[in-house]
Amino acid sequence: MAFRSAAWFGPEDRNGFMHRSWMKNQGIPHRMFDGRPVIGICNTWSDLTPCNGHFRQIAEHVRRGVLEAGGFPVEFPVMSLGEMLLRPTAMLFRNLVSMEVEETIRANPIDGVVLLCGCDKTTPALLMGAASCDLPTIVVSGGPMLNGKHRGADIGSGTNLFSMSEDVRAGRMSRQQFMEAESCMSRSAGHCMTMGTASTMASLVEALGLTLPQNAAIPAVDSRRLVLAQDSGRRIVDMVREDLRLSRVLDRRSFENAIVVNAAIGGSTNAVIHLLAIAGRCEIPLSLDDFDQLGRDVPLLVDLMPSGRFLMEDFFYAGGLPAVLRALGDRLHRNARTVAGLTLGELSADAPCWNAEVIRSPDDPLREKAGIAVLRGNLAPGGAIIKPSAASPHLLRHRGRAVVFDGLQDFRTRIDDPDLDVDETCVLVMRGVGLRGHPGMPEVGNMPLPRKLLQRGVRDMVRISDARMSGTAYGTVILHVVPEAAAGGPLALVETGDIVEVDVERRLLRLDVAEEVLSRRRANPAPPARPVGTGYERLYLHHIMQADTGADFDFLVGRRGAAVADNAH
Repeated sequence: MAFRSAAWFGPEDRNGFMHRSWMKNQGIPHRMFDGRPVIGICNTWSDLTPCNGHFRQIAEHVRRGVLEAGGFPVEFPVMSLGEMLLRPTAMLFRNLVSMEVEETIRANPIDGVVLLCGCDKTTPALLMGAASCDLPTIVVSGGPMLNGKHRGADIGSGTNLFSMSEDVRAGRMSRQQFMEAESCMSRSAGHCMTMGTASTMASLVEALGLTLPQNAAIPAVDSRRLVLAQDSGRRIVDMVREDLRLSRVLDRRSFENAIVVNAAIGGSTNAVIHLLAIAGRCEIPLSLDDFDQLGRDVPLLVDLMPSGRFLMEDFFYAGGLPAVLRALGDRLHRNARTVAGLTLGELSADAPCWNAEVIRSPDDPLREKAGIAVLRGNLAPGGAIIKPSAASPHLLRHRGRAVVFDGLQDFRTRIDDPDLDVDETCVLVMRGVGLRGHPGMPEVGNMPLPRKLLQRGVRDMVRISDARMSGTAYGTVILHVVPEAAAGGPLALVETGDIVEVDVERRLLRLDVAEEVLSRRRANPAPPARPVGTGYERLYLHHIMQADTGADFDFLVGRRGAAVADNAH
């Protein structure tokens, strides 16, 4: 069969000469242009993205696999999204990277692509871009760090950072001990070793059928991660020969499986916004309510931080995601296709579980119901989400007085003011931190508690915002309120002292204020948003959709295919 790349490298004319000749300046022999499939290795390596800092080695092993299978590997870089260093937030640039991936694949002689994903937003960004092109695609994740070790105990990235930071603010931990833990937490290559967004998305691409088995859990520094990379390089060559494009792997069953798995592993709330965006690119119907309905009765099987005790290294030794897939049984569409050429059920049929504490049985779950809950009401007519498995059970039904903060700076200025009128029954509300408001929807929804309450032993409060939170975070945190305040949502109308009602079982988020009062407040709109900054930010603000539909750009939804105009040389 003639591959797509033959349009570049096949002709014996001026253009064919040019394409082959300039590639040969890299020492590529002529035999590589004999019609073999060209495999793009999409690499998000960057020193500025520590989670992906080992990707050069992973890319080399993918390259070996491609060559082993008779393919022609070509590595290309795209912008790397590191959650830790990038300001104002990596989420602002997810769609930009998806555009770069899509256009790079389409514009070049690529027959199939291996996506090297790691830190949080790289997985959805790369997959969104590839889905719009719809070529054979396989994902290789970078893998989690080894368990953090501090004073004889395991510590998890993000989760223990948040808890130790609160302990310092409360006076329960010295700053010296806090700083000592810094090097103990991040002690190897890889992404967060808690079930944060990076580990969640690595798990979900495996559940979607887009990786080889055990992609989610093999530690970044385990040699088996490199074997997986090489095997993936081999497999993508066969996928091109089989014409196994993304649209022939992913369907509605795939996304339903991912939602169920996200509940069972105690996955990140960020998975909601990313899966919605990926489904939009694949032209597969998926809604916010699907997460509530499909995940509502799924038990929490994986005992990992932030919902549990263990870490990703333990998860791998216990059997990894295949053991979870097997335990879920008929809750999944086991006939869903995968890039491995087998169904999801066939891949996990004999998967062992080596540690029943880490990966629980459905008969003995960590929690009976673990799915993301979607709340609605006059405060969130388009929906808001909460992760019950990471929340305090006694706060899942609550009425309290709102304490309102207008943006992140206002929050930071006032939260530790000893004169702040707040107690543990209050509801902390932060607005103006959504997709348009910040912009980019930063991970600030898990607001630190007031210092004076921490010093009294308070460990959780109800918190509501139009922001996101890190998948490593925990607490009774209500997120992604739609519409956001900057888009005219009712969150903009809340005033300090208003009563807010939360009832997760009833899926209710309500502002207990008379409609006529809210109407009067609407007549006095909030001050205009801050001036627009960069050119990309202007594009972002004009085209960003709300969180309930995946926060993609309105003009990027759907597949556009890999066809490209004739060479203009």
